[in-house]
Amino acid sequence: MSTFNANQFALEFDTESPKKIIENALETFGNIAISFSGAEDVILIAIASKLIKDKSQLQVFSLDTGRLHPETYQFIETVRKHYGIQIDLISPEHQALEAFVKEKGLFSFFEDGHQGCCGVRKVAPLRRKLSTLDAWITGQRKDQSPDTRNNVPVAETDNAFGSESKPLIKFNPLANWSSQQVWEYIRMFDVPYNPLHERGFTSIGCEPCTRPVLPNQHEREGRWWWEEATHKECGLHSGNLKD
Repeated sequence: MSTFNANQFALEFDTESPKKIIENALETFGNIAISFSGAEDVILIAIASKLIKDKSQLQVFSLDTGRLHPETYQFIETVRKHYGIQIDLISPEHQALEAFVKEKGLFSFFEDGHQGCCGVRKVAPLRRKLSTLDAWITGQRKDQSPDTRNNVPVAETDNAFGSESKPLIKFNPLANWSSQQVWEYIRMFDVPYNPLHERGFTSIGCEPCTRPVLPNQHEREGRWWWEEATHKECGLHSGNLKD
C-alpha cells in the first residue's frame, strides 16, 4: 500500500483508541503482522483477536533470540493456546550466530555494548521477517522511556526496515496509553500475562539483559542497565534513537 500516508493517519488517529487504530490497520493492510515480545504487548493480540473472526488470518510473530527467560517461552505458548492462533517464532540465522558467539563469547554485551548481539539475534531476524510484510504492529508506548520513545506516533513510515521501492508502515496503537491503562485492560478482560511481571519485571527482554526495576524507575531502566539511558533500544526501533 504505497499510497498510504502514515503521517496523515497519525494526525487523524492520534486521539483514537488502540482498538480503532488496530481495526483500521487490519482493514487497510492484508499483509500485516503483530510483533509480540512476550510481555504486556499481549493486549495487541487480545484486541486484534476480537476484530478477526478467522484466527488463521491473524499474523503474529515473536523473535526467539535463544536467550529469553523460560517464563517468556512458556507465556508465548500460553498465548498461542489461549487465543487459538499461530505465532511465528523467528530465530537468528545459525551460521551468523555461531560465528558471533565464537568470536565474542556469550556475554560480550557487558563489555562492548548490546548492539552487536542484538544485531545478530534480533535485528537481522526482524529484517528478514519484515521483508515479507507491508505493515507491522508494535506495542511501543511513549511512557516506556523518556529518552527514546516520548515522540512515538500511532503510525509511521518505517524507514529503518522499509525502502522507497518497498515501503513499510509501522503502527504503534498503544503509543498514547500509559502503563496503568495497559494493566487496567489486562485485568478488566482477564488477558494472560507473563508471570515475570509479578516479580518486578516491567520491560521483558533477554534473560541476561533484563532485571526488575525499582519503584519509580522507568520501565526500560531494567534493560541493559549498565549502559546510558539514551542507548536503550536494541535496533528494532532504531528510529527512536537520537542522533
